[in-house]
Amino acid sequence: MSKFGISAVVMLMALFIDGAGAQELLQSPARIAEPPAPSAGSQFINPPARPTQPASVGDTPLGLGEVLDLKTVLSLATQNNPTLRQARLQISAELAKAQQAGLYPNPTLAYAGEQIFVDVEGDTDSPGEFQGGIISQRIVTAGKLSLSREKYLRRAHVTEHLAVAQQYRVCNDVRIHFYRALAAQQRLEMQRELLKTAEDAAVTARELYNVGQANRYDVRKSNVMLQRTRLAVQKAEHEYRMRFRELTSLVGLDLPVGAVVGTLATTEPLATFDGTLARIVAESPEVLAARAKLSADRITIEREEVEWIPDIVFSAGTGYNFDARETVAVADISIEIPLFDRNQGTISQARADFNRQRREVRRTELTLRQRLAMVYEQYAMSFEHASEYRDSIVPEMRAAYRELLSSYKQNRIEWREVLQAQAEYAEVRLAQISYEEQLRQSEVLIQGYLLDGGLNAASGPMPAGHIDSVPKPR
Repeated sequence: MSKFGISAVVMLMALFIDGAGAQELLQSPARIAEPPAPSAGSQFINPPARPTQPASVGDTPLGLGEVLDLKTVLSLATQNNPTLRQARLQISAELAKAQQAGLYPNPTLAYAGEQIFVDVEGDTDSPGEFQGGIISQRIVTAGKLSLSREKYLRRAHVTEHLAVAQQYRVCNDVRIHFYRALAAQQRLEMQRELLKTAEDAAVTARELYNVGQANRYDVRKSNVMLQRTRLAVQKAEHEYRMRFRELTSLVGLDLPVGAVVGTLATTEPLATFDGTLARIVAESPEVLAARAKLSADRITIEREEVEWIPDIVFSAGTGYNFDARETVAVADISIEIPLFDRNQGTISQARADFNRQRREVRRTELTLRQRLAMVYEQYAMSFEHASEYRDSIVPEMRAAYRELLSSYKQNRIEWREVLQAQAEYAEVRLAQISYEEQLRQSEVLIQGYLLDGGLNAASGPMPAGHIDSVPKPR
């Protein structure tokens, strides 16, 4: 195609592009969309072959799965993420402990035989003086059972806060990975646009070489850029598959790689550090759980302080007295004398746990402040960059591209400069996508009390091996 023909076609496409949006500007004019001439560049060098993908990574074709939006993946995660079920079971376990701790002890039924085989007058090896049954019952004092029940009910309240925290972890992680997948999908689209530009640049270089307006260096350089762009497309495809699979892992389902739909850009105003910190410290489920645990530890002290008060054990029974040859009854009352063991050590341990938990509340608040400092730095930086790219850099780059396209239509610049501007515009859009992705991630964490780790096991109110490691919880 002659240069005059090229210019005419581009003029027609420019009329179309002037009315198009930002994304449409990246689409090549009709000249670029035309297939290259069969003989273009064939006199000296062939274009590089398209790289093949390795078959061992288990790649699946993109877009075969379902189209997922954020609302759908959150709903699926709520139903299928195993950690949410774990968190609910933690609550059930603590309620079961509260029930068990408040149950009254069972009575004991015993058989008693005394002086068996004793020799008495007229009978050697007699059955004994007494043969009968005895039933005994422990009377629990000092309100131990009600205190034990109250302690575990308060721990169940701790697990409720931890369950809320786990729900935030799952939902935050799902949101973060959804936006990562959405950003990866948009990057893949932009890389495919860059591939079209690279293909057009390679064809243009070969055509210019044929008419003596380019040298071998230009042609080979365009071939290298084309091959690198193809690899970049493959890399973007791999990244998208990885992001999509990470997302479906959090959801709890093994879905084929599909597409995600949503809006990556956010219009939320910038939150202040002090305001955000005050909200998180006041409302964070982690802080609320730590404070609820402090309340449970206070009850634990009360429970251990009454543990030394002895219970009363009543026993009663009946049997046959072979010596007196009549039926008799027995009765017994026993009580433990707390002479040495007044539960001093366990009371001290419970008080130490209470004081440790007071510091744990403060430690949790300071940890949140530290985590917020790191997240807020990323949040503020990405907010500034995303805003600048959205309001200034991308529109300015788009306008610059239009200027070059207009100049080309007036035969004032070469087509290669238009292609270069088109590539630079795509690079700017890629940077905008990255900053919008970072902003979304940090925004989700800030609004979600800095909780992430949606596949970490749901935690309980107490570590293993505590005071509760007794046959009956108390």
